[in-house]
Amino acid sequence: MIPALVLLAAACIAALALVVLPAARSDPYTRSTLQLSGAADRGEQLFLINCAGCHGIAAQGLVGPDLHGVDSRKNNRQLIQQVVSGRTPPMPRFQPDPQAMADLLAYLHTLT
Repeated sequence: MIPALVLLAAACIAALALVVLPAARSDPYTRSTLQLSGAADRGEQLFLINCAGCHGIAAQGLVGPDLHGVDSRKNNRQLIQQVVSGRTPPMPRFQPDPQAMADLLAYLHTLT
């Protein structure tokens, strides 16, 4: 019984990946954001205004997780989807314009 459940779970995950990954690649917002160069200093200001309340002023984590090294755990597409989806409560949905998102990504890449 357990091996069948494991196989079923694996099949569900694979099916979900087939739906979610192409959607992220074809999403116009994500595509336009990834075509832009971001400025980390502007991204830091955006972070302080919108994100620091939960992630901490130094991105060290409070209610939200520590974001140091987040770019080694998630690629840019995943980071964008994480921010705009609000998929992991209590994180709210947040969709800045593509340039602001590119700036935020640039800042996140500085957090080592």
